[in-house]
Formats: sequence, C-alpha cells, structure tokens
Amino acid sequence: MNYSEIKNCDIANGPGVRVTLFVSGCTHHCEGCFNEMTWDFTYGNPFDEAVQERLLNDLAPDYIAGLTLLGGEPLEYANWRELLPFLKRVRECYPQKNVWCYTGYRFEEDILNRFCVMWEDMREFLSCIDVIVDGEFILAQKDISLQFRGSANQRIILVQESLQRGETVLWDEET
Repeated sequence: MNYSEIKNCDIANGPGVRVTLFVSGCTHHCEGCFNEMTWDFTYGNPFDEAVQERLLNDLAPDYIAGLTLLGGEPLEYANWRELLPFLKRVRECYPQKNVWCYTGYRFEEDILNRFCVMWEDMREFLSCIDVIVDGEFILAQKDISLQFRGSANQRIILVQESLQRGETVLWDEET
C-alpha cells in the first residue's frame, strides 16, 4: 500500500487535533474529488514500518485526539488489509484515542452486507474504527457548511454503537 500524505496536526477531518493518513488508491473516481491524484494505487510513498512508527510517534502527544484515515479509499481491499495490523497497534498503544475513517462505500450496503460477508477479517478492521464517514462525494450535493463531510449524502456513523445495536447510529455533532 502507498500513501500520499500525512498531516500531524489536522483539525478538518474529525474532532480535535488529529493525525491524518491519506492512502493511495481509489476506484470511486467521484466527480469533483479534492484529491484525484490519490486514485492511483502507486501514487506517493510506501506505507512501510518507518512510516508506521512515525505515525505512532505523531499520535503520542496528549493534545492529539486521534487518527483519521482517508485518501484515496481506505476501504479498497488492498488498503484495509495493509491498514489492519497498523490499526491494531494504534489501538494497543493508544486505546483512549479515536479512529475516524472516510470511505465512499455505504456502511450498510457495502461494508456490512458485502465486505463483512466476503472477508471475515473486515469485522476485525471495523473493531478498530470508532467513526466512519460514508458515501461517495456527490458534487451536486456539495455543502461546505457540513461539519466533517463534503456532500449532503455523506453520514457520520458511530461504528461500535451501530454494531452493538444492529442499526446505524449517527454521530451527533452537538456532543
């Protein structure tokens, strides 16, 4: 897996100050995508052990609220399979920090009803994620007033609560 960028002090992609990893590779190709160069799976640099150690170090300060994954598409098969061992390390080192993941895939239709059926360890991946922002970016529904998402169709989903209840639970931006 390759990545295109790391931001170690991001306030735009989730609450608080965050470390953000932009992975490379996306098959959605949304019209108006802000990060088209990351569609290419070979774009950027290898997500190797040194990069993972850097990210773990970047997550260490108390003022860092958590990690955000976006791209590209973190839930492309080649990407999430590479991210899973790293996310397990993040959870082990920083259980108090939250992990957000942006995906063009829909939570119920794609992730739960397709990916979790096709790939048994997708549930393990989900166990490492606190919040998923789902749905492709739709240029006609672009809304810059929305918090932490780009178009009105996208939802901010509390993953663990959704899995426990068996229904999709949305994040309340007032909390």
